[in-house]
Amino acid sequence: MKKRLIPFLLLLLATGFAAAQEKGNKNTVNNVVNTLKERLTVEGYAQLGYTYEDEADTKTNTFDIKRAILMVRGKITDHWTAYFMYSFANTSKVLEAYTEYQFLPELTVRVGQFKTMFTFENPLSPCVLELINCNSQATNYLSGYDGSDPLYGSHSGRDLGLMVYGDLFNKLFTYHLAVMNGQGINKKDGNNQKDIVGSLQAHPLQWLTIGGSFVKGKGHAIATSAVNPDIKVGENYDRNRWAASLKLQFKPIDIRTEYLYGKDGHVRSDGYYLTASIHVLPKFDIIASYDYFNRNKTLKDKQTNYVAGVQWWFYPKCRLQLQYTYRDPKHREASNLLQTQVQVRF
Repeated sequence: MKKRLIPFLLLLLATGFAAAQEKGNKNTVNNVVNTLKERLTVEGYAQLGYTYEDEADTKTNTFDIKRAILMVRGKITDHWTAYFMYSFANTSKVLEAYTEYQFLPELTVRVGQFKTMFTFENPLSPCVLELINCNSQATNYLSGYDGSDPLYGSHSGRDLGLMVYGDLFNKLFTYHLAVMNGQGINKKDGNNQKDIVGSLQAHPLQWLTIGGSFVKGKGHAIATSAVNPDIKVGENYDRNRWAASLKLQFKPIDIRTEYLYGKDGHVRSDGYYLTASIHVLPKFDIIASYDYFNRNKTLKDKQTNYVAGVQWWFYPKCRLQLQYTYRDPKHREASNLLQTQVQVRF
C-alpha cells in the first residue's frame, strides 16, 4: 500500500514546486507549503452500510465498508491540472491518476487513468448516484464496473488512455472522444488494439438532456464466462457497446433512463433501466428504479430488478439511505436484497 501512495506524494510535491516556480518565488519550504494550500483541493468520502440478501448461493447478513475514497486535485496553472483518486476499502488501489490541459472551453486533453465515458451512469460518482449498488445491471456489466462480466473483470468503470472533450455552441452539446487500452485499471493493454470511446450529449432545454455513447474495440479475456463459453482465457475478441440515453430534471422529480446494447464475440446482450428520484421534502427523496438486463439474448439469461427506497440528506453531501430490491431472474429463483448506507463526505 505504501508503494501505491508514492504517486500521491509526488503529485503534492510536483504541484507545489511547479506553482511556486510559476509565481517566481524561491522554492523554500514555506513557499511550497503556502502554494500547496492555494493550489490543492483534497476531498474524500466513505460509504458504510448493512446488507441482507437471501439469494440461494450467496446469503448475506453483514455490516460492510462499501467505499472509502481520497481525491486530490492539483492546480498547476490556470489551464493545467492533475488529479489523483485512491480507494482504501476492500482491496486498496489507485482508481484514477491523470493530468489534463484546457486549450479552449471547447477542447481539453486528458491522459492517464479515468472513468470511461460510456452511458450517463458510469461517469457519475457513487456520491450522487441514487442506488446503493450504484449503476444498473447493464451499466455494471458492459462498462466493467463490478466484475459481473468475467471476461473483462472489475475495474470500477475505468481504463487507461487519452481523451479530448469539451462543450460546443454555448454548452448546447458536450462531447468526449477517447482512445483507451480496454484492459481496465492499473494494467497494460492485453493486445495491440485500442478501444475507441465516444459520447455526445445535447442540452436543448434546461431540464432535458439527450445523449448517446459507444465503445468499439477488442477485448482480451482474463477469465471464462458461463454466458460466453466460446471465448477462452487470453483470447482476443470483438467487444462493442452503445447506449441511448435520456435525462429529465424537474424540481419535484429527476428521471434518468437508458437503453444499452453489447456484443462480445458472437454473444449479444442488452438492457434498459429507468431510475427516478422524487423530492418530497427539501432534504428527503423517494427512490424508485426498474432495471432489466439480458446477458445472452440467445440463452435468454435475463434478470429484472425492482428497487424502492428513501434517502435523507442530513448534511451537505451526507446522506442516509434505505433500499429494498426484488430480483427476478429467468433461470433462477427470485431473491430479496435489503440495504442501508450512510455516506459522509468532506
